[in-house]
This record gives sequence, structure tokens and C-alpha cells, in this order.
Amino acid sequence: MIVYEATKNEFLDDVFHDQLVNNICANYETKIGRINEREVRSWDNSMQYMYRVLSDHEIPNDAGVAIEFKIPHTSKRVDFLISGKQQSENSVVIVELKQWNQVEKIEGKEAIVKTFLNRGLRETTHPSYQAWSYAALIKDYNENAQDNAMNLYPCAYLHNYIHAGQADPLTDPVYEFYMEEAPVFMKGQAGKLRDFIKRYITIGDQKENLYKIEKGRIRPSKSLQDSLNSMLQGNQEFVMVDEQKVVYETALQLMNEAKRTNTKQVLVVEGGPGTGKSVLAINLLVEMTKRNLVSQYVTKNAAPRNIYATKLKQDFRKGHIDNLFKGSGSYVNAEKNEFDCLIVDEAHRLNEKSGMFQHLGENQLKEIMNAANLSIFFLDERQRVTLKDAGSLEDIKNFSEGHGANMTMVKLDSQFRCNGSDGYLAWVDDVLQIRETANANEISHQYDFRIFNNPNDMRQEIAKLNEESNKSRLLAGYCWNWVKEGKADTDFYDITIPEHDFAMSWNLGSTATWAIDKTSVNEIGCIHTAQGLEFDYAGVIIGDDIIYRDGEVKTDYTKRAKTDNSLRGIKKMFKEDPEKAEKLADDIIRNTYRTLLTRGQKGCFVYCTDEPLAEYLKERLVRVNRVYEENEFFRSVERVAEDDGEYS
Repeated sequence: MIVYEATKNEFLDDVFHDQLVNNICANYETKIGRINEREVRSWDNSMQYMYRVLSDHEIPNDAGVAIEFKIPHTSKRVDFLISGKQQSENSVVIVELKQWNQVEKIEGKEAIVKTFLNRGLRETTHPSYQAWSYAALIKDYNENAQDNAMNLYPCAYLHNYIHAGQADPLTDPVYEFYMEEAPVFMKGQAGKLRDFIKRYITIGDQKENLYKIEKGRIRPSKSLQDSLNSMLQGNQEFVMVDEQKVVYETALQLMNEAKRTNTKQVLVVEGGPGTGKSVLAINLLVEMTKRNLVSQYVTKNAAPRNIYATKLKQDFRKGHIDNLFKGSGSYVNAEKNEFDCLIVDEAHRLNEKSGMFQHLGENQLKEIMNAANLSIFFLDERQRVTLKDAGSLEDIKNFSEGHGANMTMVKLDSQFRCNGSDGYLAWVDDVLQIRETANANEISHQYDFRIFNNPNDMRQEIAKLNEESNKSRLLAGYCWNWVKEGKADTDFYDITIPEHDFAMSWNLGSTATWAIDKTSVNEIGCIHTAQGLEFDYAGVIIGDDIIYRDGEVKTDYTKRAKTDNSLRGIKKMFKEDPEKAEKLADDIIRNTYRTLLTRGQKGCFVYCTDEPLAEYLKERLVRVNRVYEENEFFRSVERVAEDDGEYS
């Protein structure tokens, strides 16, 4: 969707007669909706600069000009496009316009800077990255851009920004790759931007390429399909086995059915921790894309999105696959069946409403179903860990009926975590008194479960194991504040246990990939960093929000950190309905530790701040060992008897 389009001459005439902003505003309100005053001022300012840049007789009068092109299936809008030809080849120059006058470099994050936005200093992507990523999105998803051999040339223009020379953070070498792909022009460099445009637009096209971009069918490009497929090939982390393959084929069959019969399909995949839900989700994302279908992987929690995108792309550049991974609030304004398939991991974590203050839309489940021909929800209701988590099987059923969708349910039972031990998961549920199970005293002897008396000893063991493959991490219940001043400093100690002289930092706010960063063993992750992910070994610090008294495991929501939003609103709920509030808070705390204690594939280590809880766990572990020894004894008797010919 293009808000404003014209030839170069028409654009210059509109600016000269002060009609441009009026035309943009009228079109914007018709095509997109309400407009804010800041954007109007921004257009009025920036278009004066583009007027000067384009006022050159060597730039063809009939070259196309477009302002505010909304890229389909995203919230991204391209500021300015100029279309034409370079000799016989179709060309479009993309210009990202910025009002900025200051920038700070950010270390440790790819293509991120800090600048003054919305009345405060905030992190955002580098302008060259923005322009480059928009070009990549158009090339990767616009069929006309692919089929018409359309060359896209991105750049950024910061017309208020004064270059500070070699030490300028905007042009720091850390951003070199993106600046080479999309040059950045600053105040006083209008001539250089003009030369850049003239290099690629030598013949006008009467807006033909703009029309092709706006009307292009949205389909993943062959190059994107091939790249995704090659990333998956040989990547052992994404190999499917047994039940995963069965569910995978079921999903593909439902996708075919949705297309063939023009009916909505909903697939619910239920499975506990370690049943391979995320591996299956990534395989489906790649296969759907390979089949020329517009698909996205969706989670509320950013950590799984960032980790799986990073693992999948390997050495591939960031922007090409970012559009495949989206937050759960991305579909508030999506049109019906805008997507072929939406794959929702951790569906139990979905909110009712979207937006920073949860005020947008009606329900994320409903929005996702509306937006897709096939919606796939991976669900484990025992992993709901905040008051806002609203994804439930009951609601999926209700919204499926409301959309007239056919709903299919399947289960994943086989364990790929905890050394394949379904028994360990049942044991954790029994120990935390979430539910009584038949497996109260058995853990696979191959699974390494230990209780530490000193958190420093546990830290040393995790660090030692991490040296093997960078797959061991420390985790903790959210009982310590995540202090704002220390969010980028590993030497700022949020978590302290004075009696053991133990002090560590929460995971840093300066990384989106804590679970796989090489230095992350030096920090401690929380439920929001670890949920949906797995490690070889997890060392879990259980805080004061869960204790053991009078033969019972009890919870205390008041021991949660003030910076944890998981239970925000619980005090008000206690006043209105104490029984409901107590049950909800208790479930969330138990579910949180259930999730943390099941992150390790090979082992889980535990330190408890509550000594009676530690003693209770030790006693439960003694019972496990006793049962194992008894079973080993009977197995050895059977083997001897069999060798003597007395056993059959």
C-alpha cells in the first residue's frame, strides 16, 4: 500500500505549492487510519530536503516518487521511493529519512544504536540497517520485484545530523556491512545523495515500477526458500523423529485442505516440556515457506524467537529471516486469511489483548485465527507462568467455532529432554505437589539430578560443564530485582545470597540471545529468558517464593521481586476474590519452577534458599536412589536365574 505517489515533476509541484502534506494526510487517513501530529511535522520537514535533492534536470521528470509504502504482512513503512530504469534494467531507490541529530553506538547488539525518540533516549536499528532490511523484505516477498528483475538500492538520509568525523558513532566500523549495503547521507551531503539517485535512475518509468511493487503478489522468493532449506539441512538441532514427523505430516495435510476447500483449519499440538514442539515448529516454518506459502513463527516471549532465528540463519544476515519470526501482538489489524499459515509456539503464553498496555484488539488467539488459513498452536497449559497468560484449549475451541474453523488435536508424548525420561517430569510434578503421579520415586538413572548446599559449588559445576559445548546455564526464580542500572553490566550483582558470599547478575539487557551467547554462563537467566529453550544442564536457584512446611510445599507470592510483572494485579485480585487469587498465584509459582526444572536435557542441579525445602528434596532423592537400587537388585537376580535356565 502506497500512501502518496506521483512523478518527480508532480512531487516537486506539490511541495512548491505547499500541497504535499495535505495530500499525504488525506491519503493516509483513507488508507491507514488516524495520523499523529509528529508524523505531519516530520513529512513537512523531510520533504523540503527531498525537494532540493530531486531538483536536478538529470533526474528524469517522469521518474516515479512514492511516500509511505507499507510493506505487506509487516508494520514497516518505507519513507521514500524513486523508481525508473538504469539503462534497460528496472531500478528503485529506497530512502530512509531521519530527523535525528545525535546517535550513540551500542556494543554487543547487531545494527543497534541509541537516539532520541518519543521524548527519551531509546535503542533502535541503525538507519542503514532499516533501509537495507526494507529492500530485503520487498525482494524476498514481492513476486513482481522478483519476476521483473527489479534492482533495489537502499540508502538513509539524516538531513539534520552533523557528521563528527572519524569518531562519529553513526559511521562506526561496527556498522560497516550495512552502510556498504545502504549508504548513509547526512547534513550537507544532499549532493552525494543526488549522485546516488542519478547513478541508478537514468530513465523515467512513469511510476510503472511503483505500481508493480504495490500490486505484487506476496510470496516468499526462491532465494529465501533455498536459503532456509540449506540452513536446516545437516543442522542436527532441527532433526525430527517419531511423533514429530507424524504431526508434521498432519499439519501439511491440513494446509492442503485449507487451500483446496477454502476452509479455515486449526491444529492444536499438546505436549509437555521437551517433547520437541519448537523443533517441529521450525521445520513447519521452513517447509511452508519452501512450498511458496506465506508463513510466520509466532511467540509472545522474544527469547525463543531470537534464539531460533539465530540458530536457523547461522551465518546468514539478520534481516533476511527476521520477518519470519513475530511477536503475538502482530495481528491486531491483520486482514482475514492474510497469511497461509501462522505457527504459534508457547500458545499458553498468549495475552488476551495486545500492545504495551494490553489495550489493543480483542484476543490474540482470535486475531491469529482470523489472519491465517491454517493456525497451529503448540500448547502446554502447565507452563502458564504469568497472570496475563491467557492461551487455553477451551478458548481455542471457542474461537475455532466462532471462525467456522475445523479443529484438529494431536499430542506429543515422547521425551527428547531430561534424557528421554517421562518419569522425571512426572516426578517433578509430584515433588512440587502440582499433581499426584504414579511415578513418585523414580528418575531415569541416566538423568543427573543433584541438590547443592552451596550455590557457589553449583555455579562452578555448571561453568565446568559449559566448557564442553556452551549449553549449560544458571537459572533462578524471580525473587531478586532486576536493577535497571546494572542491566548492561555483568559485574552488577542483582542476585545475592550473603550467607554463602554468592553474588551474580541477572541476564544482561544488552543481548537478545542470552541462551546461546558464549559469556552467558556468567549471568543467571529467569523464566522469561529460559522458557521455550533447552540446555544440556540447568542449575536452578529456588528462591523464597516456594518453601516446605508441615509436610507441604507452599508458595508465597510476596517474595517475588518487585520488577517481576508475572503477578502484576494480584494484590487487587486478592481484595476482590481471595480464593481465586491465591489459586492463580500458587499455580503460577509452581508452574514457573516446573518449567525451570525441566530445561536440562542431561541434568538439573538445584540450590534452595529455603533449607527445609532442600531437605525435603534430598529425602525425595534418597527414595529415588533406594528404588533404583532395589530394581537393580531384582534385575540382577533375574539375569542370574535366566543364565541358569530357571527364568523365562
